[in-house]
Amino acid sequence: MRRLFLAALAATSFAACVHAHGNASGPLVTPSGKLQFMRVGRDFVGMLDKEIFDRIGANTLTHFDEVGNANNTVTRMLVQTDSGPVLYDFRDHPPLVQRSDKRMTLRRVFWQRDEVVMQSSQGWFRFQRGVLTKLQSSSTTYH
Repeated sequence: MRRLFLAALAATSFAACVHAHGNASGPLVTPSGKLQFMRVGRDFVGMLDKEIFDRIGANTLTHFDEVGNANNTVTRMLVQTDSGPVLYDFRDHPPLVQRSDKRMTLRRVFWQRDEVVMQSSQGWFRFQRGVLTKLQSSSTTYH
């Protein structure tokens, strides 16, 4: 019974740590400006305040957002693309754009102070300072 309780508590804590997942094209409010994604041909373009800042190749728009607590703005976003995840950090202006070249289908994303941890169909990965690392079993708790 105790194991069942601990497993349920861990699952609840783990699930509550995932931030917004969606496919909305915007507009979304960020510290860098209003974000909008638009379809242009076979790609999507990311625009901040109607200025294009990035172009991504993707059949569909799927993103995982970190939402700021105080003002409900999107501070960071991980976008799933055809060539691999792209991380946008809107805390800077212009936003920091970091690309990964590993194709994967994302399932869950957890935001840490200076990294993003993601679960994909190929396992768990850390994306930190532009470097994607496959994670092995560890005792680190992500939230």
